[in-house]
Amino acid sequence: MDPAALQLQGVSLRYSAGTTAVSGLDLSVHEGTFVSIVGPSGCGKSTALRLIAGLERPTDGVVRLFTDSTAFVFQEANLLPWRTVEANVGLPLELQGVSAAGRRESVLAAIAQVGLSGFEKHFPRELSGGMRMRVSLARALVMRPRVLLLDEPFGALDEMTRQTLQEDLVRLQMSERWTVLFVTHSVYEAVYLSDRVVVMSSRPGRVLGEVEIPFPRPRNAEVRERPEFALAVGAVGRRLRENSP
Repeated sequence: MDPAALQLQGVSLRYSAGTTAVSGLDLSVHEGTFVSIVGPSGCGKSTALRLIAGLERPTDGVVRLFTDSTAFVFQEANLLPWRTVEANVGLPLELQGVSAAGRRESVLAAIAQVGLSGFEKHFPRELSGGMRMRVSLARALVMRPRVLLLDEPFGALDEMTRQTLQEDLVRLQMSERWTVLFVTHSVYEAVYLSDRVVVMSSRPGRVLGEVEIPFPRPRNAEVRERPEFALAVGAVGRRLRENSP
């Protein structure tokens, strides 16, 4: 088994107002695997990502990230409207002090990876919602991360666009061998994308259980039509129902 890329051990986060977001959260993700987190709204799924990314500090417990090469893709594309696609994607390298000439090759490669070659000079207002999310993903990829954290990036998209981006993400993860931790409300999305699906309890969030997904990679759209897919969705659904009163 590959070594762990990240671990949370006994992690809790209590806010000053008294709310406990997560409590005793244990999670380990191995290198090169794709793990999704599902659970009720407000259970701390996004908080877990923020703790891993260092955007929050745990009250108790330990967060271990065994690489300094991490990228975060948020629910919203959060593009700068006055910048072109190329300029938005290149922003992380620009902030690191990389010259325009030095970052151009990496930027164009990241744009090509997400299927947006030819749109380098377009502005966000000229793009569809799915295209804007592709730009957000390219902005993360330009840093060549080893760990990719994604917080419901496809949640606001129509189903057809969402499925297309899921298939693109599967392809990219296969080629780049990222370690991926993906938060979603969609059980179907989690099952299609993942090697494991982690189910969190109602707040304060903890790991209620997990389901191994048996489909080998590479995967294609037809996986969703297989009886085994429905069985895996049902297994995750049963875990989620354990949250019900």
